[in-house]
Amino acid sequence: MTPVSSRPEPALDANLAVALNALLAEQSVTRAAARLRTSPAAMSRTLGRLRRVLQDPLLVRAGQTMVPTPRAEALREEAAAVVRGLGALLSPGAGVDPSDLRRTFTLQAADLVGAALAPGLLRLARREAPGVSLRFRAEELEAGPALREGRIDLEVGSIDHVDPETRVEELVTLRMAAAVRSGHPLAEGPPTPEGLAAADHVVVSRRGRFTGPLDTALAERNLHRRVAVVLPSHLAAMTLAAHSDAVCLIPTAPPGAARSPLADSAAVLGLRLLDIPLPLPPLRIGMAWHPRHMADGGHRWLRDAVRRVLRPGAAEPTL
Repeated sequence: MTPVSSRPEPALDANLAVALNALLAEQSVTRAAARLRTSPAAMSRTLGRLRRVLQDPLLVRAGQTMVPTPRAEALREEAAAVVRGLGALLSPGAGVDPSDLRRTFTLQAADLVGAALAPGLLRLARREAPGVSLRFRAEELEAGPALREGRIDLEVGSIDHVDPETRVEELVTLRMAAAVRSGHPLAEGPPTPEGLAAADHVVVSRRGRFTGPLDTALAERNLHRRVAVVLPSHLAAMTLAAHSDAVCLIPTAPPGAARSPLADSAAVLGLRLLDIPLPLPPLRIGMAWHPRHMADGGHRWLRDAVRRVLRPGAAEPTL
C-alpha cells in the first residue's frame, strides 16, 4: 500500500497570483504597484516573495528597465488566465437567460393553490423558459426541513412555519367566501349567520379537523353549524358542494381587488360565491424559499413567475 503523505497542503495565496500578473504585464514594480493601488515598497517585497516561491528572478534589470526571464515569459498567459478565473469566481452571478435554463423546479402547494398556479406557470415557462419542467407536490412534507434540504425549491400557500433562515414573501391577501351550487337555498338572498349555521358544511382540513375560524365567529352569536364531511382537498370539497347542498368555504379576492386565479376553479365547477356576513381573518398567500437560492438566477426567474401569476403587475422586491 502506498503510504499517505503527511505533508500539509501548501498554503495558497491568491494575492500572489494577482501580483504576478500585474508585474508580468507592466514589467515595472512602480507601475504594477499603481495598478494594484499599493506602494512600490510593498510591491517590491511581493516580488521578492514570488522569486522565493518560484525560484526564479522573474524580472531583471536591463539598463533603465526590467525584462522578464524565460520562466516569466512562460508564466505570463497562465497568470493572466488565473486572474481572470479568480475574477469570474469571486464576482456576483451574472443574470440568467431563462431560455437557457434546463432545470426541474419542485414546488409544494395545496391543491387549490397548485390548480391556480400551474396553468399560468406553464404558459410562462413555454414562452420564456422552455427547458424548465415543473413538479408540484402536495403539502406532504414539513416545509422548513424540505426547503433546507433541497427536496423542494419553493413553498407556495399559507406559510405557517417560522424557521429563522427561511425567506418569505407575501403575495396576495384573500378573504373567505361561501361556495354553493347554483340554485342553493342560501343563494336566494343575502346570506345570514343563521342561514349559514343551518346549512350542512364540508370542511377542508389536512389534519381532519372539524372546526375553524367560522365556528369561532358563529359561537360569538351562540350559533353552531353542522359539518357533514371533512375532506383533505379544496377541489374535492368544491366538487362535493357543486353536487349537493353542502357549503364549502374557499378563498377569493377581496371586494374591489383584481380577480384571483384561486377563484377560477369555483367558476369552472359552476359554484356561486356568497359573502360571509361574519368577521373572518384574511388568508395570506405567500411563497417561502431557502436563502441559498437568493442569488440563483434560475430560482429568481421561478419566484418572479409565481409573482406574475398570483399577483399580476408585481415587481420583484429588493431583498
